[in-house]
Amino acid sequence: MYHKSVLLSECVEALKISPGRIYVDATYGGGGHAGAILEKLEGGRLIAFDQDAEALANRIDDPRLTMVNHNFRFLRNFLKLHRALPADGILADLGISSHQIDQPERGFSTRFDGKLDMRMDRKKKTTAQNIVNKYSEERLGVLFSRYGEIRNARKLASRIVEIRNATPLETTLQLCEIADTCATRGQEFKYRAQIFQALRIEVNQEIDALGEFLLQAAQSLAPGGRLAVISYHSLEDRMVKHFFRSGNFEGRVEKDFFGNIIAPLKSITRKAIVPGADEIKENNRARSAKLRVAEKI
Repeated sequence: MYHKSVLLSECVEALKISPGRIYVDATYGGGGHAGAILEKLEGGRLIAFDQDAEALANRIDDPRLTMVNHNFRFLRNFLKLHRALPADGILADLGISSHQIDQPERGFSTRFDGKLDMRMDRKKKTTAQNIVNKYSEERLGVLFSRYGEIRNARKLASRIVEIRNATPLETTLQLCEIADTCATRGQEFKYRAQIFQALRIEVNQEIDALGEFLLQAAQSLAPGGRLAVISYHSLEDRMVKHFFRSGNFEGRVEKDFFGNIIAPLKSITRKAIVPGADEIKENNRARSAKLRVAEKI
């Protein structure tokens, strides 16, 4: 299986799918969410985005589906191109697919030895190898602290620079070995995951892309349209939560003369929807997922 979709029924329910409308799956992957949307959709259209060319092999044979092999940060341009504005519902699952994780040569997993790549879009030039070998010690420290929330990021950065001065870093195993020298005993796996998360975010410009996507999604929805986003770590979830609540990424609430919050969306979920015990048991990679839903005002 390419990827097992997370919170599948909850996502489809959140979109409030109606006949003849336009919906967007901004992160197609294995097509699980897209397939579930199409099953519920009578007529209408589904525009699906995925920057990873390998996801195109999972294209569902359905005339209502239009595939876009680009990052969702270009959402509005392509919806305009395909005459799909305004949209009635937009879904984004921000997680990395199981297919990508389980391919050693992609470099996303701490479990395999492979090249330090981590590119979602393999046409891009910057890889994790470029970053760990070329970024300054200070820049690496900031990166690991900001995107990996690593407490001893400066120590890790210093260790990486020390090792790379003798031998260039090329593989995930080399990086894991360095990580283990800086991690608290018993926390090695978590520490590795934090490092890989930080590098993946930097390689793919994930935070910037998410910000652009959220702004464009709000602009692209029809009144009453729904935006559903699944996040997997606190940086993403905080951005989504703040944007749904206040219309900005700082969480700064502004009100009009009558005391109404000035924001393009209203949050539907007071608390994030999380997978139940049964889903986590069946798919352990769902354990950190959080679904938030908002509606265009």
